[in-house]
Amino acid sequence: ILILGGTGFIGPNEVRYAVSRGHHVTLFNRGKTNPGLFKDMPNIEERIGDRAPKPGNYDSLKDGEWDVVIDNPTTRPRWVREAAAAVKGRVGQYLFISTMSVYAENDTPGADESAAVATTDTPDVEDGPTYPRLYGPLKALSEQEAERAFPGTTTVIRPGLIVGAGDLSDRYTYWPVRLRKGGEVLAPPAVDPVQFIDARDLGEWVIRCCENKTYGVFNATGPATPFTVGGMLEGIQSTIHSNATITYTSDEFLAEQRVRAWSELPVWVPPAGRSAGFTRRSIAKALANGLTFRPYADTVTNTLAFYDAEPPERQETLRSGIKPEREAEVLAAWHARQ
Repeated sequence: ILILGGTGFIGPNEVRYAVSRGHHVTLFNRGKTNPGLFKDMPNIEERIGDRAPKPGNYDSLKDGEWDVVIDNPTTRPRWVREAAAAVKGRVGQYLFISTMSVYAENDTPGADESAAVATTDTPDVEDGPTYPRLYGPLKALSEQEAERAFPGTTTVIRPGLIVGAGDLSDRYTYWPVRLRKGGEVLAPPAVDPVQFIDARDLGEWVIRCCENKTYGVFNATGPATPFTVGGMLEGIQSTIHSNATITYTSDEFLAEQRVRAWSELPVWVPPAGRSAGFTRRSIAKALANGLTFRPYADTVTNTLAFYDAEPPERQETLRSGIKPEREAEVLAAWHARQ
């Protein structure tokens, strides 16, 4: 297995699982993120290169043959084009890690992989002020580059929110950290749907897709059955034995208070209007092709263990979640209204 990247968020899970199942792994990256992470593991070869320059440097991949290449970090179509050209004729399967952000619309609950993807008339943008908002369209174009280079042997996996150890966005991490702190916790409506996937579940399924030569396009999020804000928060609470009080509010109230979904109250997006289907994507195809999930309590404890191992200065300021003083203000408004 050739992994482009491999030392960031989901990559280490792929590497460890692959090696545990007897596979030989070649890593291709700059050697700058978590260097030496796998120094004591067998069956791992590292090759240095850099995809960012125009063109990228793929000299270290001039020799070798692989059953499959896993492309983890790409958001630029050019990167896929160049990587595919570098290994063309020496790789069987191309597995591209995409995102559910490729979809043009999120207004239909239960939409599957056949839904239309976003487009852009500036496909060569790689940085600058417009680049962040083109994340989804550029990922969609990257998928198409992979399929063009490896027709019939491409696998495209579109994860939703990825959580657990290694997540530096703190989108999910905010909740177990906040509930462990205690006190009154501001929350969205208990019945609103949520979807996310443990990075280990994703990484391990990726390797099984390689083993089984699973081709096609797949949404990859979880859990296997519909999940809600209440299930997410009360599952955390019972796992860590938190004495926090969860105050569920309403979508309308949070909108009035201008509390931002996804950032101030992470994981959650109001399930109405243009976002009605954002956290209700169909994963039936992935489930039918072997996607499985570990117990939710394992995700909770793994997330907190990762957070607790971070440096103190990193722990002090979460990158997602409402600020304590703002949370208190919104809770006071809620109780006054009640």
